[in-house]
Amino acid sequence: MTAPAFLEIVPVLPTADIDRDIAWYAEMTGFTRVWADDMYAILTRDGFTIHLQWHADTPQDPLLGGSVIRLFVHNIRYYFDEFVTRGTVMRDSLRLNTPWGTHEFGFFDLNRNGIFLVEDAPRQVK
Repeated sequence: MTAPAFLEIVPVLPTADIDRDIAWYAEMTGFTRVWADDMYAILTRDGFTIHLQWHADTPQDPLLGGSVIRLFVHNIRYYFDEFVTRGTVMRDSLRLNTPWGTHEFGFFDLNRNGIFLVEDAPRQVK
């Protein structure tokens, strides 16, 4: 019998406009469409997957927004430089050696979902 294990996390982020957001993710983050219809989309990049689900932004079907995902990466500077070039983040957005031991930067998509790219910082010897 195979031992149980978590293999990956696939966030599902709310969207008000599937087509608009597929184009935004492609241009601003390099995530590309794997599959989509009018209500749902699957995007991927470098082994990461993000799903988008349409919501009507009504009391019965709120858009929500304010969701946050943290994507852990190796070589954060590669991604940071790329996202600066794309205009996704500003040059001063990279936080190095945070008190919680990471290098990271973040941005919001068109639905106010926070997306952070994070790399564990080398431990400082005291």
